[in-house]
Amino acid sequence: MKPEQLNDLVLQSLEHELGGVNVYEKAIECAVNKDLREEWEKYLNETRTHVEILTSLCEAFGLDPNARVPSRAVVRTVGGALVEAMDLATSAGNPEAAQLVACECVVLAETKDHLNWELLGKCAEKTAGTRGKALKDACAHVEDQEDEHLYHTKGWCRELWIKSLGMVAVLPPPEEEHHVKTAIGAARAEQASAKSR
Repeated sequence: MKPEQLNDLVLQSLEHELGGVNVYEKAIECAVNKDLREEWEKYLNETRTHVEILTSLCEAFGLDPNARVPSRAVVRTVGGALVEAMDLATSAGNPEAAQLVACECVVLAETKDHLNWELLGKCAEKTAGTRGKALKDACAHVEDQEDEHLYHTKGWCRELWIKSLGMVAVLPPPEEEHHVKTAIGAARAEQASAKSR
């Protein structure tokens, strides 16, 4: 494993979580559905905790959590574009459409977030000593939350799209009702939503 690439992944992950705070703050403003808003408020609080965890991980790795590296600028730009997309949707004056755009933006952000934590978990398996322990502890704390963020929001996005198309939607989505935290569970929940229609 390349230690410099792992350091960069840690810094990118921190930047992504910082951007995630902004994404969730804007998404909450766009949320029309009360249950979705409450879900995202919970995820916002967890994302703030993830920022703290990654800041501590930077310190355990001897990294400056404020280090400016090129990859962080890219991550920051992508996060800013998601917030900008939600602003654009909101300015169009259709709250339901803005909520759907917000849901899509959260799915995009959480897909990358989920990947970051999956990669950090793989690195934790190959890293020894205090760095390895710090990585393992961070991943153990965050892994289930990241799974929930991704799979539940994908369910919300699917069902909100179905509703926008004039079909019968299952809201809150089955992912929410069944507390899904795995890809297999998400697939089963999607099948359950199809049977419910």
